[in-house]
Amino acid sequence: MNNNTATMEKLERMSLHGMARSLRTALEAGGGSQMSPEEFLSTLVDAEWDDRKDRKLARLLKAARFRYRAGVEDVDFGLRRNLTKAAFLRLADCRWIKDHQSLIISGPCGSGKSFLASALGQQACIYGYRVLYCSASKLFAELKLSKADGSYLRELGKIARRDLIVVDDFGLEPLDAPSRLALLEILEDRHERASTLIASQLPVAKWHEAIGEPTIGDAICDRIVHTAHRIELKGESVRKLYAQRTSEPELVKE
Repeated sequence: MNNNTATMEKLERMSLHGMARSLRTALEAGGGSQMSPEEFLSTLVDAEWDDRKDRKLARLLKAARFRYRAGVEDVDFGLRRNLTKAAFLRLADCRWIKDHQSLIISGPCGSGKSFLASALGQQACIYGYRVLYCSASKLFAELKLSKADGSYLRELGKIARRDLIVVDDFGLEPLDAPSRLALLEILEDRHERASTLIASQLPVAKWHEAIGEPTIGDAICDRIVHTAHRIELKGESVRKLYAQRTSEPELVKE
């Protein structure tokens, strides 16, 4: 076994996989001899840095469980749905998450709420934030099960430790007593400590009706509605608009 092989094996055993791959590539290409020792070391360190960053992002994306694989670059700002590029990109810098603020995305069915929420959630992962994405119905169902097996407080703790939670499809059905109490506890844990993104086709003005209990409704809305950033989508279904686009004859560009 030569020294280079032994070095690469040691790098792998120390979990310095980026360095190992970069060293292997350099040796195969003969590029290491063309750089100074300082430059070669810098190249190896950069490779390890990028490799760890990529692996961390992959872990964050997997743990987030997004509904869509969506990025900020995939958002179509040409659709007429009351969404401006400038306003959305201000949210894409994730300062609102750093400042422990929240966001509400509302709009009719098919307007792209879930896609936008996923895009902002993925952007948060890129910035290194821990994210959890879930539909409201699934979230409350899982919390009810956790009460039955005694893990409720532990599950609330896991949610509280996420930098951002995305609650999608909120208000599709009225909340029962356990669900509204669980939502209140989640928002109380996160108020001014972490960020929450709620996507709903129900206008904010009707949230009290969906929550069902005036006192708890006031408490829930007080912790998120009055201080959250808002995206209020309008217009026709995005799916319908895309279907119309594909059915139209192509224009000849002069």
